[in-house]
Amino acid sequence: MEDPGLEEMLEGRRFPADVISRVLLLLYAPFGLCLFLLRLFIGAHVFLVSCVLPDCAVRRFLVRIMTSVLGVLITQSGEPDPAVKIYISNHVTFIDHNVLGLLTACSTPSVSCPPGFLCWARGFLEIGAPGSLSQLQESLKHYLSQPGGAPLLLFPEEETTNGKVGLLHFSSWPFSLSDSVQPLTLGVSRALLSVAVVGSSWYTELFWTLFSLYTVYHVRWLPPVCRSSRESDEDFASRVQKLTALSLSVRATIYTAADKAEHVKRRRRKETPPHNPQTPPTVSAAASHMAQRVKEVLPQVPLSVIHRDLAQTGCVDATITNLIEGRVPYVPEPESPAGSETPRRTASKPIPKGFARRPEDRHLSLQERKEALYEYARRRYLEKFGGAAAAKEKSE
Repeated sequence: MEDPGLEEMLEGRRFPADVISRVLLLLYAPFGLCLFLLRLFIGAHVFLVSCVLPDCAVRRFLVRIMTSVLGVLITQSGEPDPAVKIYISNHVTFIDHNVLGLLTACSTPSVSCPPGFLCWARGFLEIGAPGSLSQLQESLKHYLSQPGGAPLLLFPEEETTNGKVGLLHFSSWPFSLSDSVQPLTLGVSRALLSVAVVGSSWYTELFWTLFSLYTVYHVRWLPPVCRSSRESDEDFASRVQKLTALSLSVRATIYTAADKAEHVKRRRRKETPPHNPQTPPTVSAAASHMAQRVKEVLPQVPLSVIHRDLAQTGCVDATITNLIEGRVPYVPEPESPAGSETPRRTASKPIPKGFARRPEDRHLSLQERKEALYEYARRRYLEKFGGAAAAKEKSE
C-alpha cells in the first residue's frame, strides 16, 4: 500500500463541497455569529479561572465543564501512566495541548513561540528564547530532572495534519529525553466545517472553533513504550510512529514538517493569479496619462516599471531622467527599428560597438550612449509636448 500524498493529509478547504451542507451552513451562520460573541465572553471567564486556580484535578474538572460550553467536547479511552514523563501525540489543531491538559497534568514547551504574554496565555511552557535543538534538549532534560514537574506533552510531527490518512515523520529529538514514552492518539471532528485548514493562523482557527456548534476531541491513551536494547533515537521514534499510525488506522509516512511547509508554498504560488507586468494594478487616470507620456518618449521601458517610478517621483521629467541615467533597472521591450536607429543618428560621432579593450574607452562609450539616448528622449519629448515644455526650458 502506497503512502498517501501530502495533499490528502492536509485540509485545504474550510467549507463543505456538497450543496446541501453549504445551504445548512448558510442557515446556521447568523446563529453561529451570535454563538461566537457569547462564547468569546465566556471564554474570557474560562481564561481567568485557569489563571486564578492552581493546576489540580479540581481546576481541570471545572475548566473542562466550562470548555464544553464553548463547544469543545472531549472523550477519552485509557488512562495516562503516572510513571511516564513523556507523552507523545499526533498533532491536529492549535489547541491540542490545551485539550490534553484538561485530562491530565502535562506541559508543552514553546518550541517556536518566543517567551512572553502570548506564549503564556496560550498555555505553553516557557523555556527561554528559542535556540538550537541541542539547547532545547538540554533545557527539557533539566526540566525533567526537577522533582514534582508535570510530564512533557510533545508532538514529534512538529506540524498539524488532518490525522485521517497519514502521519508526518516523527522527529527523533523528543525520544532522546527518555527511554520510556506513552503514545496517545488524537482525532478531531466538527459539524459542517473542516478542522485546522492548512495555512490558517491560530486566531482564525479560534474564531471557527467558537463559531462551530461543536468540536469533538477523541483521545486514546496507548500503553507505554520502552526503548529496546541499543535502539537509536531514530529507530525508537519510527517504532512509536508506526504504533500510533496503527491505532489511528492511517499510514506512517516519511514526509516531514519541512515537506509540508514547501508544499504549502507551492500551493500558494499555484493559487495566486498570474500578474501581467504590462497591466499594473489599479491606477488613476492622471497616473496613466503620465505613464503614457513617458512610454512615448522611452518606448522600450515596460509600463509596470514606469508606473512604479512615477509613484515615487510624481513627475514625468524626473522619471524619464531616472530611466535614462540607469537609476531604475528594467528589461527593455522590443521597439520599432526606426525608434532604435534614432539614438544612433543623434550622436555627434560614431559610437564604438562591442566591448572596448581599454577602461577609458569603455567609459567614454557608455557616456556617449547615455548622452545620445538622453538627447533623443529630450527631442521626442519636445516634439510630443513642445509648447509647455519649451516655455519651461526657456524660463530655466
